[in-house]
Amino acid sequence: MAAQPKILIVEDDAHIRRLLRVAIERAGYAAGEAATAREALSLADIDKPAVVLLDLGLPDRDGLELIQLLRGKASVIVVSAREDTAEKVAALDLGADDYLTKPFDTEELLARVRAALRHHVTGDSAAVVTTGDVEIDLERRRVRRGDEDVHLTPKEYDVLAELAKRPDRVIGHRQLLRTVWGPAHEEHIDYLRIVVRNLRHKLETDPARPRMLINELGVGYRLVAGEGL
Repeated sequence: MAAQPKILIVEDDAHIRRLLRVAIERAGYAAGEAATAREALSLADIDKPAVVLLDLGLPDRDGLELIQLLRGKASVIVVSAREDTAEKVAALDLGADDYLTKPFDTEELLARVRAALRHHVTGDSAAVVTTGDVEIDLERRRVRRGDEDVHLTPKEYDVLAELAKRPDRVIGHRQLLRTVWGPAHEEHIDYLRIVVRNLRHKLETDPARPRMLINELGVGYRLVAGEGL
């Protein structure tokens, strides 16, 4: 029998730790707990968790510093009461895989964990990513909707491909701009908004109510993977 994926909960509030542990274990995963940054780093080395649920408000160290130390050891999902957009952007820029603001829905948390686990297991992105009736073939640089090819401009494809490489996880505006347009254009968010709007018109059933390309307000975009959207 394969070992259960280990999820490390890094949270100084004992009540929240218990709630998270119950949800994680009910979903069939093994759970570990740390109340401080020091404990988290120790357990990350000993238990080698696949995913870390990280609160930023730790008593001995700011969680933002911890992201860089955990990156590469596990997928990091920030679970924090900090709602400031700058904090979310900073966490993603430092290497967090996702960000969830308290209070949160348990099912949404588990969905983010499943997405992080898929990336942890496969490592590299899948060659073909499906979102609704859209198929994105990253090797052939080909996008199909139903039985028809979709013509995308180079920038439209590049943005979609970056999102498809990490499906179900938010990617920051600056990261997308830096990767697709180059470092000199990190502040040109209008470029990105225009491309995403065009992509929605070409790929979404109802561009005004997108279900594939989701905006994380002030932070970035997420490509929702899976059929039946």
